[in-house]
Amino acid sequence: MNPRPRKLQVLRWLPTRWVLTRGVRQRRVLHLTFDDGPHPEHTPALLDLLAVHRARATFFVIGQHAERNPDLVERIVREGHTLGNHSWSHPQFDRLGLPAQRDEIERTDRLLTRFDGLARHDFRPPRGVMPRPMVLDCIRRGRRIAYWSYDSLDYSQQPAETLIASARKHPPNAGEVLLMHDDNGLSLQLLRAMLPVWAADGFVFEPLRAD
Repeated sequence: MNPRPRKLQVLRWLPTRWVLTRGVRQRRVLHLTFDDGPHPEHTPALLDLLAVHRARATFFVIGQHAERNPDLVERIVREGHTLGNHSWSHPQFDRLGLPAQRDEIERTDRLLTRFDGLARHDFRPPRGVMPRPMVLDCIRRGRRIAYWSYDSLDYSQQPAETLIASARKHPPNAGEVLLMHDDNGLSLQLLRAMLPVWAADGFVFEPLRAD
């Protein structure tokens, strides 16, 4: 399993004010990111684990899920994590016109603003699919697109033991943005095994910050 998709190796050459795929290499920092939540079962357990390790992360939430679980969004912000925009309903963006794409993003931002006071949030497209007109629209509007440089593959239906073995064989480098999900329990199992390992290697865990 390759945790570093070729597509994202190309995107990293774009200016980070437009497209973010990784942080600063010179610091021993890992950026943990979670998509598709918040989930009433999996997100609380994940937040508990992050608190034990004093790890801060970024949660790219789906607007509908955030609306149904406001207490979890409040907890995410209260415990020092940051929020990202993962659309309102997680549609396939390449099947939507530009006005519908904008609505998915802007509706989610309006909701997230109630929790963290920020008018705009980094946007991570559902499934990583971002049609070119939407990319150009985000650039024109000054909205940063947040991808990742390291894919945990926790959505692949692989056993947790396989994901852990892959993380040990292909460890992340300084500044990497790790893609995970909090709508299932695999990321929790992976991090229970790997957070102590990465911490012992001198890494700290910080959320993504808007430019």
